[in-house]
Amino acid sequence: MKIGCPKEIKPQEFRVGMMPSAVQEAVAHGHEVYVEKGAGLGAGFADTDYVAAGARMVDTAEEVFATADMIVKVKEPQTVERKRLREGQILFTYLHLAPDPEQTKDLLASGATCIAYETVTDDRGGLPLLAPMSEVAGRLAPQVGAWTLQKANGGRGVLLGGVPGVAPARVLVIGGGVVGTHAAKIAAGMGADVTVLDRSIPRLRYLDDVFGGTFKNAYASAANTIELARQADMIIGAVLIPGAAAPKLISRAQLSELKPGTALVDVAIDQGGCFETSRATTHQDPIYEVDGIMHYCVANMPGAVARTSTQALGNATMPFMLALADKGWKKAGADDRHLLNGLNVHAGKLTYAAVGAALGLPSITADDAMKI
Repeated sequence: MKIGCPKEIKPQEFRVGMMPSAVQEAVAHGHEVYVEKGAGLGAGFADTDYVAAGARMVDTAEEVFATADMIVKVKEPQTVERKRLREGQILFTYLHLAPDPEQTKDLLASGATCIAYETVTDDRGGLPLLAPMSEVAGRLAPQVGAWTLQKANGGRGVLLGGVPGVAPARVLVIGGGVVGTHAAKIAAGMGADVTVLDRSIPRLRYLDDVFGGTFKNAYASAANTIELARQADMIIGAVLIPGAAAPKLISRAQLSELKPGTALVDVAIDQGGCFETSRATTHQDPIYEVDGIMHYCVANMPGAVARTSTQALGNATMPFMLALADKGWKKAGADDRHLLNGLNVHAGKLTYAAVGAALGLPSITADDAMKI
């Protein structure tokens, strides 16, 4: 198979879909890999690294898309990239379609087969291709939240860990999954007073057993959420419903109940955000204010630490990428139901029910898509 890796063009996105090590593996499996010149520079991988791994370097993204049978990326294809997709081509990347009707429409029109990292599953009910970036984003959240809290940035002027004689900041983490757990660990490690909310009693038991002395937890009822939000200096939104739009956990009306200058860090912004007032921002212009509350809603947080993120993501995606290249998507999906769960679009049909429900569009099952 001919595999293509273009340079990411989303603003301030420095990750790359394939590391040189992934290229080497693919070439060893008998595939040809076409990499756009400069694609890996943001993550610290030179063109010479790719050449040494066996890649064929090309000058433009147009050539990558025109040549490849499968495109491997990091972020959802931008408008110009979507126009380059063609019928029968495989796209393997993050998609986050639920809050993005325009992208969904373009992918359906392309006729391509689009497999989303964020909906591939595993035997434990996890999301193995989302988890590495969730870990990175979770660990970044307290760091960027601490910066947002600085007075010069519009925040409350509270130091996360406090100092002797002055209490630390109170951090509320809504969601006790991968993002929330990593966010809580880092925030607590920075000296903050941390509480994690979740609706799963078994998850709360796990958090208490493993981290009971590090941070607190509570049940995420509406009453608990707003009560603890009123006390918080920083609120990290870390709730995910796989493939679907994120639930809105704090309304605009409730912002008036928060402390002025509270920092909201919305890690769920890729799925539409979990605060009503959230809107996607970039690393270049990451924060904004609504009713005296500071919002940090960068849609590609892991891109800030591109090398770490690329390595973590590449380690997770490589086996699936090789399976798709070795077998084709139908055979790979038939052999691995978890990979098939990543199928979101095929031949003009939406194949993920949660996306259809979010956008009001009809969908078919992945099994039915296999017959097309």
